[in-house]
Amino acid sequence: MSEKPAKPDWNHFGRTQASRQWRTQSGAMGRSATQAIVDAAQVTPGLRVLDVACGSGEPAISLASQLRGSGEVTGIDIADAPLRIAEERASERGLSNTRFQQGDAHKLPFPDGSFDLITSRLGVMFFADLPRALAEMHRVLKPGGRVTLLAWGPMKQPYFETTIGTLLSRLPGAQTPEAAQTMFAFGEPELLAGKLLAAGFRSVQEKFDTLPWTWPGTPEDFWEYFQEAAVPFAPLLKTIPAGRRNEIDAAVITAIGKFYDGNEIRFTATFNITSAMK
Repeated sequence: MSEKPAKPDWNHFGRTQASRQWRTQSGAMGRSATQAIVDAAQVTPGLRVLDVACGSGEPAISLASQLRGSGEVTGIDIADAPLRIAEERASERGLSNTRFQQGDAHKLPFPDGSFDLITSRLGVMFFADLPRALAEMHRVLKPGGRVTLLAWGPMKQPYFETTIGTLLSRLPGAQTPEAAQTMFAFGEPELLAGKLLAAGFRSVQEKFDTLPWTWPGTPEDFWEYFQEAAVPFAPLLKTIPAGRRNEIDAAVITAIGKFYDGNEIRFTATFNITSAMK
């Protein structure tokens, strides 16, 4: 009997440290994606919002800021370590309408019809039982409520081609881990929309957007951040032979450098942004 693939460790120490060490840079890189899901969510004052798989706080914090002190945003994540960073960020911004708690998307700890809006940025691809997770979202959403999900598009884009693509080309026989492959599950049009319809949602709207994905810093710093933060790729990164580490690092940094203007790394990133109503 074959073993099940290892699940990503979202509490991994390196990921938490990366969230702190590279906080400004990672926030800047993800800003366009955060704004895209906030815009698609159509926030209005007084809403009760649930942000699923909120990680270190986005888009929950941006949604709470958009509410301007009204309503409430609850952020949940299966990993507790990033939630402490989310709480710090919300406190630094003086937000009084946010709360963060550990929770599983497959068994949301809330009564039926608790929320007006549900969001998830770069989380839906990793739900182990997607129909169950979407059914839970449908259950805790009020009638007429809205769900907005943002997922990665296809893997073939600069952020991954310069890093993982370079690594795979240098290590014959190496493969993208199964957990990482799921990141791109919704790069195929209409697939996520179909899953929402099957879960009982209506008025589904799906679009693919290519957005700025800009890292304010050097290729060397970016590659260090990527290795610490890209948890689904950890099994592949661990296969780099010690004797080839310098060679691989140099190749990846050269590939990233093609997008570096001396101050910033100007990637673009393609996302699937899908909304639906209950």
